[in-house]
Amino acid sequence: MQTLSSEYWNKRYQNNEIQWDLGKVSTPLKAYIDQLGDKSIKILIPGAGNGYEAEYLFKKGFENVYVVDVSRIALKNLNRRVPGFPKEQLINSDFFEFQVKSGFDLILEQTFFCALKPKLRTDYVLKTYALLKKKAKIVGLMFDFPLTEKGPPFGGSIAEYEALFRPKFQIDKMEPCFNSDTSRQGKELFVMFTKN
Repeated sequence: MQTLSSEYWNKRYQNNEIQWDLGKVSTPLKAYIDQLGDKSIKILIPGAGNGYEAEYLFKKGFENVYVVDVSRIALKNLNRRVPGFPKEQLINSDFFEFQVKSGFDLILEQTFFCALKPKLRTDYVLKTYALLKKKAKIVGLMFDFPLTEKGPPFGGSIAEYEALFRPKFQIDKMEPCFNSDTSRQGKELFVMFTKN
Protein backbone atom coordinates (compact mmCIF):
# COMPACT_ATOMS: atom_id res chain seq x y z
CA MET A 1 0.00 0.00 0.00
CA GLN A 2 1.73 3.19 -1.14
CA THR A 3 1.02 6.33 0.83
CA LEU A 4 2.99 9.53 0.59
CA SER A 5 6.43 8.01 1.17
CA SER A 6 8.62 8.05 4.25
CA GLU A 7 11.18 10.05 2.23
CA TYR A 8 8.52 12.67 1.49
CA TRP A 9 7.58 13.03 5.17
CA ASN A 10 11.17 12.91 6.44
CA LYS A 11 12.01 15.76 4.08
CA ARG A 12 9.03 17.79 5.31
CA TYR A 13 10.18 17.37 8.93
CA GLN A 14 13.83 18.06 8.07
CA ASN A 15 12.88 21.28 6.27
CA ASN A 16 10.32 22.23 8.93
CA GLU A 17 7.58 22.26 6.27
CA ILE A 18 4.98 21.24 8.82
CA GLN A 19 2.56 24.17 8.89
CA TRP A 20 -0.18 21.96 10.41
CA ASP A 21 2.04 21.28 13.45
CA LEU A 22 0.73 23.22 16.47
CA GLY A 23 3.87 22.66 18.57
CA LYS A 24 1.67 21.40 21.44
CA VAL A 25 -1.24 19.07 22.17
CA SER A 26 -4.30 20.38 20.31
CA THR A 27 -6.91 21.95 22.58
CA PRO A 28 -9.86 19.72 21.54
CA LEU A 29 -7.83 16.53 22.03
CA LYS A 30 -6.44 17.78 25.36
CA ALA A 31 -10.01 18.38 26.55
CA TYR A 32 -11.00 14.86 25.46
CA ILE A 33 -7.93 13.24 27.06
CA ASP A 34 -8.54 15.13 30.32
CA GLN A 35 -11.90 13.39 30.78
CA LEU A 36 -10.55 9.86 30.19
CA GLY A 37 -10.60 7.94 33.47
CA ASP A 38 -9.08 4.54 32.65
CA LYS A 39 -5.34 4.98 32.20
CA SER A 40 -4.84 1.31 31.29
CA ILE A 41 -6.59 1.60 27.89
CA LYS A 42 -4.57 0.75 24.80
CA ILE A 43 -4.32 3.77 22.52
CA LEU A 44 -2.99 4.08 18.97
CA ILE A 45 -2.07 7.40 17.37
CA PRO A 46 -1.45 6.81 13.66
CA GLY A 47 0.64 9.32 11.74
CA ALA A 48 1.26 11.19 14.97
CA GLY A 49 4.05 13.35 13.57
CA ASN A 50 5.85 15.09 16.43
CA GLY A 51 3.43 13.33 18.78
CA TYR A 52 2.33 16.04 21.21
CA GLU A 53 -0.82 14.05 22.04
CA ALA A 54 1.28 10.96 22.75
CA GLU A 55 3.56 13.04 24.98
CA TYR A 56 0.58 14.51 26.84
CA LEU A 57 -1.01 11.10 27.37
CA PHE A 58 2.25 9.55 28.58
CA LYS A 59 2.92 12.37 31.04
CA LYS A 60 -0.62 11.95 32.41
CA GLY A 61 0.10 8.28 33.19
CA PHE A 62 -1.25 6.50 30.10
CA GLU A 63 1.41 3.87 29.48
CA ASN A 64 -0.25 1.85 26.69
CA VAL A 65 0.14 4.53 24.02
CA TYR A 66 1.45 3.43 20.63
CA VAL A 67 2.58 5.75 17.85
CA VAL A 68 2.89 4.65 14.22
CA ASP A 69 4.53 6.99 11.73
CA VAL A 70 6.42 6.60 8.46
CA SER A 71 8.79 9.43 9.44
CA ARG A 72 11.67 8.29 11.61
CA ILE A 73 12.54 11.97 12.14
CA ALA A 74 9.12 12.69 13.66
CA LEU A 75 9.51 9.68 15.97
CA LYS A 76 13.01 10.83 16.98
CA ASN A 77 11.61 14.27 17.80
CA LEU A 78 9.09 12.68 20.17
CA ASN A 79 11.74 10.41 21.69
CA ARG A 80 14.07 13.36 22.24
CA ARG A 81 11.35 15.31 24.10
CA VAL A 82 10.13 12.26 26.08
CA PRO A 83 13.11 9.92 26.57
CA GLY A 84 11.08 7.70 28.91
CA PHE A 85 8.51 6.87 26.25
CA PRO A 86 8.80 3.10 25.57
CA LYS A 87 10.87 2.65 22.39
CA GLU A 88 8.88 -0.45 21.36
CA GLN A 89 5.75 1.73 21.27
CA LEU A 90 7.30 4.15 18.77
CA ILE A 91 6.75 2.25 15.52
CA ASN A 92 8.34 3.40 12.27
CA SER A 93 5.95 1.83 9.77
CA ASP A 94 3.39 2.48 7.09
CA PHE A 95 0.05 2.48 8.94
CA PHE A 96 -1.47 0.12 6.38
CA GLU A 97 1.28 -2.46 6.97
CA PHE A 98 1.17 -2.19 10.77
CA GLN A 99 0.07 -5.41 12.51
CA VAL A 100 -0.78 -6.00 16.15
CA LYS A 101 -1.71 -9.12 18.15
CA SER A 102 -4.39 -7.56 20.36
CA GLY A 103 -6.65 -4.71 19.36
CA PHE A 104 -6.82 -1.13 20.58
CA ASP A 105 -9.45 0.50 22.78
CA LEU A 106 -8.99 3.90 21.15
CA ILE A 107 -7.51 5.35 17.98
CA LEU A 108 -6.75 9.03 18.43
CA GLU A 109 -7.06 10.87 15.12
CA GLN A 110 -5.02 14.04 14.79
CA THR A 111 -4.78 15.12 11.12
CA PHE A 112 -3.50 11.72 9.90
CA PHE A 113 -6.67 10.90 7.98
CA CYS A 114 -6.44 14.22 6.14
CA ALA A 115 -2.74 13.71 5.38
CA LEU A 116 -3.53 10.57 3.38
CA LYS A 117 -4.24 10.70 -0.31
CA PRO A 118 -8.05 10.72 -0.55
CA LYS A 119 -8.09 7.47 -2.54
CA LEU A 120 -6.83 5.74 0.65
CA ARG A 121 -9.75 6.82 2.83
CA THR A 122 -11.74 3.61 2.40
CA ASP A 123 -8.57 1.67 3.26
CA TYR A 124 -8.22 3.80 6.40
CA VAL A 125 -11.74 2.88 7.50
CA LEU A 126 -11.07 -0.83 6.96
CA LYS A 127 -7.66 -0.70 8.70
CA THR A 128 -8.93 1.18 11.76
CA TYR A 129 -11.86 -1.24 11.97
CA ALA A 130 -9.41 -4.17 11.93
CA LEU A 131 -7.14 -2.63 14.59
CA LEU A 132 -9.88 -1.77 17.09
CA LYS A 133 -11.53 -4.07 19.61
CA LYS A 134 -15.30 -4.48 19.38
CA LYS A 135 -17.11 -1.30 20.54
CA ALA A 136 -13.78 0.58 20.61
CA LYS A 137 -13.56 4.13 19.28
CA ILE A 138 -11.92 6.51 16.86
CA VAL A 139 -11.88 9.98 18.41
CA GLY A 140 -10.28 13.09 17.07
CA LEU A 141 -10.16 15.80 14.48
CA MET A 142 -10.84 15.88 10.76
CA PHE A 143 -10.56 18.90 8.53
CA ASP A 144 -13.73 20.58 7.33
CA PHE A 145 -12.98 22.40 4.09
CA PRO A 146 -13.58 21.50 0.44
CA LEU A 147 -11.71 18.44 -0.81
CA THR A 148 -9.38 19.29 -3.69
CA GLU A 149 -6.29 17.72 -5.23
CA LYS A 150 -4.19 20.21 -3.27
CA GLY A 151 -2.70 18.76 -0.12
CA PRO A 152 -1.75 17.41 2.27
CA PRO A 153 -3.71 18.26 4.27
CA PHE A 154 -6.75 17.23 2.24
CA GLY A 155 -10.19 18.44 3.21
CA GLY A 156 -13.60 16.84 3.27
CA SER A 157 -17.12 17.25 4.57
CA ILE A 158 -19.51 15.77 7.11
CA ALA A 159 -21.50 14.13 4.29
CA GLU A 160 -18.38 12.49 2.84
CA TYR A 161 -17.12 11.27 6.21
CA GLU A 162 -20.55 9.88 7.15
CA ALA A 163 -20.74 7.92 3.89
CA LEU A 164 -17.25 6.52 4.49
CA PHE A 165 -17.54 5.52 8.14
CA ARG A 166 -21.20 4.58 8.61
CA PRO A 167 -20.91 1.04 7.15
CA LYS A 168 -18.39 0.05 9.86
CA PHE A 169 -18.89 2.55 12.69
CA GLN A 170 -21.64 4.15 14.69
CA ILE A 171 -21.27 7.92 14.35
CA ASP A 172 -21.58 9.22 17.91
CA LYS A 173 -20.38 12.73 17.18
CA MET A 174 -19.28 14.74 14.16
CA GLU A 175 -19.62 18.45 14.63
CA PRO A 176 -17.72 21.69 14.13
CA CYS A 177 -15.07 22.12 16.80
CA PHE A 178 -15.89 24.89 19.26
CA ASN A 179 -12.42 24.93 20.87
CA SER A 180 -10.04 24.70 17.89
CA ASP A 181 -6.69 26.40 18.10
CA THR A 182 -6.66 29.81 16.39
CA SER A 183 -5.01 28.65 13.16
CA ARG A 184 -7.66 25.96 12.68
CA GLN A 185 -10.84 27.76 13.74
CA GLY A 186 -13.74 27.01 11.41
CA LYS A 187 -11.77 24.23 9.69
CA GLU A 188 -12.11 21.28 12.10
CA LEU A 189 -14.68 18.70 13.02
CA PHE A 190 -14.56 16.81 16.31
CA VAL A 191 -15.47 13.18 15.61
CA MET A 192 -16.27 10.14 17.72
CA PHE A 193 -17.00 6.82 16.01
CA THR A 194 -17.68 3.48 17.74
CA LYS A 195 -16.83 0.24 15.96
CA ASN A 196 -19.96 -1.77 15.14
